[in-house]
Amino acid sequence: MSHAVDTKQPAGTLQGARLPSWSPYVIAAGSIAVGCGIGIGGGLDSRIQWGLIASVLFLLVTYLLAAKVEGGRQAKDRMATSVVWVAFLLAVIPLVSLIWETVARGIKVLDSYFLTTSMGVLADTDVGGGIYHALIGTLEQVGLATLMAVPVGLLTAIYLVEYGRGKLAKAVTFFVDVMTGIPSIVAGLFILSFWILILDMGYSGFAGAMALAILMMPVVVRSTEEMLKLVPNELREASLALGVPKWRTILKVVLPTSIGGITTGVMLSVARIAGETAPVLLLVWGNPLINTNPFEGPQASLPLYIYQQYANSAGSPAAYDRAWAAALTLIILIMVLNLVARGIARWKAPKTGR
Repeated sequence: MSHAVDTKQPAGTLQGARLPSWSPYVIAAGSIAVGCGIGIGGGLDSRIQWGLIASVLFLLVTYLLAAKVEGGRQAKDRMATSVVWVAFLLAVIPLVSLIWETVARGIKVLDSYFLTTSMGVLADTDVGGGIYHALIGTLEQVGLATLMAVPVGLLTAIYLVEYGRGKLAKAVTFFVDVMTGIPSIVAGLFILSFWILILDMGYSGFAGAMALAILMMPVVVRSTEEMLKLVPNELREASLALGVPKWRTILKVVLPTSIGGITTGVMLSVARIAGETAPVLLLVWGNPLINTNPFEGPQASLPLYIYQQYANSAGSPAAYDRAWAAALTLIILIMVLNLVARGIARWKAPKTGR
């Protein structure tokens, strides 16, 4: 005699009680309100202290509510997620504050006159003047440094990934790691002692570009090396199996596949050197007049211009405004270069599809 088996699941759900989706926003708003209240009531002048108190309250309340409603395991998961979000906000807030402060102060004098005028015979405390001479110097010095550093860094990375074996490759890797952490002032002193003191070539934008190239090379090598390692070996083996020489495989297969990451690494290295002041101060020397020849005579640059406006201003509001405007221009320049690099990387990246 057969008996029918009831396979119907009992009514209910496998998912336990959960906090509403809007609860993190309410907890965050309440934590901010309580944190501000504690800061005001306790006489804390720093808004940073208010934010830290609100962050601690947000984490504590989130964990307690989740443990009460969802259980200890889900509470730990929410706690970890909340810590990540709080850390992200704590990292972003200084960046946003920096950009906001630079834009608010730099926009006062940033116009076409400021971009197309040099300091000329004006003193740093006088009203007027601009950054045309410094902008030319920065573009030429960074451009020359890029022309020197990128080919050397790219070829070094190709050697380490595609050919490097044995003691020589280990030695090159070691020195690249050492150069990655070298202070910028050391690179400036090296070029100063060799190029200016020993060879007596004089101060120039090219001298500054050589120091910047030294700082740029290890960044290019490291970023390019990591991008080349991400290229699947199957692509190399398929090309070599067709009888294509190794150098042509690298040129036609490996580099086009990783061109997006390589371009991004190069632009990161450009951003790394564009704001350097110490090598420029030692080697370029500064010049309030327009000098379009980087191979002869002192030249200006944006980082050096910013430093001089602050150091030699004697409290002049006009000098401070010029310094902030120059800083804003430098940020915009780096942003434009990064956007161009991303566009080139997207354009040159290999097309994918089914």
